[in-house]
Amino acid sequence: MNAPTETKQNLKLQAYTILKEKIVSCEYRPGSMLNEAQLAAELGFSRTPIREAISILEVDGFLHIVPKKGILVTDILLSDIVQIFQARMEIEPIILKLAGPNIPQEELLAWKEMFLPDAPSVEHGYQADTAMHLGIISYCNNAYIIDMMKKIFDKNTRIIICSTRNKAHMQEARKEHLEILDCLLQQDFELAAAKMRTHVAGCRNAAMDFFYST
Repeated sequence: MNAPTETKQNLKLQAYTILKEKIVSCEYRPGSMLNEAQLAAELGFSRTPIREAISILEVDGFLHIVPKKGILVTDILLSDIVQIFQARMEIEPIILKLAGPNIPQEELLAWKEMFLPDAPSVEHGYQADTAMHLGIISYCNNAYIIDMMKKIFDKNTRIIICSTRNKAHMQEARKEHLEILDCLLQQDFELAAAKMRTHVAGCRNAAMDFFYST
């Protein structure tokens, strides 16, 4: 591969990574419209890597190109919430039982520290939530599960960021995380898995309430 081709690929990857992060973190809100020229100017790229990154993000389901209108950041649909949390509720308890024996105690204690503040900010709340869940997943020793769950959490994070604006749910989720970690510290993996399923169900219910309450 020659140098110009490598540079082109690197620029596309950089543009993709930055755009995806802005979408996942809801800096670009679900349902908002973007413009290719605006994105190129904002991010300091030429339009070619931006266009290529947009094409990949459309395949990933984060963007939708609307002819003659612009680029739509895909909205969060009821079907997204149902399917994402269905996958998490079934898979994460199994992952936890696989991963639990492999997680160092110091790692569990470090995650507990993240949840000790009584009134975490929205940003701290979702960052700690995602860090703990992906951290547990990383210890399951199955590359296929890890890859699958990273993709699920890319979509899940947008839901969590919006629904964690519910302060009451943030406090409830914080307590549930601490209970799961205490079970892991005591090496009670069956109880930890049961609490994980309850926790994910609570997150699903909070998301449903936030997006679809009447």
